[in-house]
Amino acid sequence: MGIGEKQDFDTILSNLTSAGIHTIFIKIDIWKVQMNSFIKIMKALSDPNRLKIVKMLQHRALCVCEIQSALGISQPNVSSHLRILENAGLVEFHKDGLWVNYYLSDGKDSPYVSSLLGNLRHWLEDDPEIAKLMKKVPNLDRSKILRR
Repeated sequence: MGIGEKQDFDTILSNLTSAGIHTIFIKIDIWKVQMNSFIKIMKALSDPNRLKIVKMLQHRALCVCEIQSALGISQPNVSSHLRILENAGLVEFHKDGLWVNYYLSDGKDSPYVSSLLGNLRHWLEDDPEIAKLMKKVPNLDRSKILRR
């Protein structure tokens, strides 16, 4: 078949080796995984409370009760937001006795997480609501919160 001549789809497929087809499907699967990962991260950051949690965790690790106190939302609501952030790879946690401390991911498993968390360090700092919240973070003390 010469240059410029048309081939039908079946002919093209039959000319491809099974390895070639396999490579195409692998590339499509990798693209889908990357796209789904990116969408999950963007959806996680699309909620104002989750964005506030990320901004707070830029300053230090926090437990659920500290986040709850700062945001003024219920414990189940905070836990739900943290679970979404964790599933997107933005937040991690470690247990310390009875406490569960949440902190930002280092982003090593995802270039999207790494890039977005790096940029978020500089974004929204001038937002009045975020600035007010950031003033609360240094004074959050779980032992005082639990005594209330």
